[in-house]
Amino acid sequence: MKLQIVGVGMGNPDTLTRQAERAIAQSDCLIGAQRMLEAFKDFAAARFASCSPTEILEHLHRHPEYRTATVLMSGDVGFYSGAKGLCSLIEREASGEFEVVRIPGVSSVQYFCALLQTSWDDAKLLSLHGRKQDLLGAVMTYPKVFLLTGGENTPRAVCGRLTEWGLGDVRIWVGEWLSYPDEAVIQGSARELAERDFAPLSVMLVCNPLAQAPPPTHGLPDGTFLRGGAPMTKSEVRAVSIAQLRLHRGDVVWDVGAGTGSVCCEIARVLPDGAVYAVERDAEALELLRQNRQRMSLYNLHIAAGEAPGALETLPTPDAVFIGGSGGGMAEIIACILKKNSAARIVANAITLETVAEVLDSFRRFALPHQEVLQLTSARAHTAGNKHMMMGQNPIWILSGGGRPDDAG
Repeated sequence: MKLQIVGVGMGNPDTLTRQAERAIAQSDCLIGAQRMLEAFKDFAAARFASCSPTEILEHLHRHPEYRTATVLMSGDVGFYSGAKGLCSLIEREASGEFEVVRIPGVSSVQYFCALLQTSWDDAKLLSLHGRKQDLLGAVMTYPKVFLLTGGENTPRAVCGRLTEWGLGDVRIWVGEWLSYPDEAVIQGSARELAERDFAPLSVMLVCNPLAQAPPPTHGLPDGTFLRGGAPMTKSEVRAVSIAQLRLHRGDVVWDVGAGTGSVCCEIARVLPDGAVYAVERDAEALELLRQNRQRMSLYNLHIAAGEAPGALETLPTPDAVFIGGSGGGMAEIIACILKKNSAARIVANAITLETVAEVLDSFRRFALPHQEVLQLTSARAHTAGNKHMMMGQNPIWILSGGGRPDDAG
């Protein structure tokens, strides 16, 4: 059986390519969402309404008499399309049974950007329709972002989130019912559009002229952070500790005993597509954490008030963990980390010999691979009249272990 997976643009026959029109015309059966089938009611073929890959495959198996079956996919088959899931299922469960042909269509990003007389090759492309993607990170780091909306991620909700994080002035264009007679384009700021409703499955173009790419590495000066009386990991120690975490794009990172948040804030800045969780029990430190997060617009930094290890139980599985303070519960904290992810990378700071012994004992007990022990001492110049004197900082141990195979030192 020949199986054609056809991109039909916005679902309006007027946006069909000639190739797609020919493919549909020669089909024995048309398969797709009900609204797609209704749009092509003038084509003579059997009909089956479904978007489920499993149901589609079962239907094809029940009808071996079809010579050519066609699955109608909105937009283009290569742009956030159900074609990917259907083809994967066929490869796994029906390999060799079908001659699969993918036929491209006009995608919503092509259509909408042409309507706005703008390019889309310089846009970040996201879909929030049934997916969780890094909306805030994209808008803060790319001048132009195209979005597919859907479900709870309506244009109104998207604009509300942008406004909440200080991006209420970005310019937005919303496209409704593209290619249909009631097609509409609404534009305004995120703040303005957060007050109105839009059609389901709308598309959006978000333009932020103040967008900046994330820094290539960490390295903020200590004076960047509001500190108060809470402890803070100094810049030299931060630099080495974060390097020892050996972070990867998209990582989930815990900062246990976060204090003012100097470590977790640095990590959140260089991992815009990751998620960072700061765990802290002290009320003053928690308030400073919130202030530092807001000042730096760190949308991907989440604060967990409470004491470890109890406060760690409900956090997402970590890829890397920094332990700045354990309150004497180092072994319990590491046990909780490894229960969540046996391959998590762990970096702990210690000032006293007793803490060093506690960390090393825990590392040995849990047989962490890739163990490293580093003692860091540094000195800074201070002026004394017209002279400069070096003032030494307290030495600190940076102990690390665990992680993925490529984390070996």
